[in-house]
Amino acid sequence: MNRRLAALLICTLAFLAAALPASADDGFDAAFTAVRDGWAVANYKTPAAQKDAAFEKLAAQAAALTAKYPSRPEGLIWEGIVLSTWAGVKGGLGALGLAKDSKAKLEQALAIDEKALDGSAHTSIGTLFHKVPGFPVGFGSDKKAREHLERSLQINPNGIDPNYFYGEFLYDEGEYAEAMRRLDIALKAPDRPGRQVADEGRRGEIRALVAKVKAEMD
Repeated sequence: MNRRLAALLICTLAFLAAALPASADDGFDAAFTAVRDGWAVANYKTPAAQKDAAFEKLAAQAAALTAKYPSRPEGLIWEGIVLSTWAGVKGGLGALGLAKDSKAKLEQALAIDEKALDGSAHTSIGTLFHKVPGFPVGFGSDKKAREHLERSLQINPNGIDPNYFYGEFLYDEGEYAEAMRRLDIALKAPDRPGRQVADEGRRGEIRALVAKVKAEMD
């Protein structure tokens, strides 16, 4: 094949690729972003009385995403996050079932790729172990919580979420100096592209927790 023909073939293939319909990955990205951004709105911009309904709708959306793309850990992580946040909103006995479902989704994600989304599955499941009651009521475990939260920091040492949630865990454990150090790192974490609503809401939570830690240290 001469050079001119090869160049023409390459240009033709490039044109055809550009003209093809959106790929499965393109479909995943759009649906994934809708769930991720929907969570930020439901969590930080929705009135308390409307949160349960908002998360119920978002959970169905997340379930549809993981049903269509069961091998994508990113979708499983966000379904787990949606379910765990909904559990916190709902409270009571109904919350435990949602927490168990969240744990199952996060475990699936970890089995595929523990480093997906900068280790977010470790952050989220560690937080579940921290906040869910222990045996015989639930599956909560401070030991497992610490293990997962510390692993998330090994993967993403300067991230806003792993530092915040580990700081929250340390505060509850009475380890105030280290909690403050982690919260300081969380506040200094760089903005995440496309995550303005989530970042603003998280920083508000961090500042509120910093005030609590300072009160205990004074």
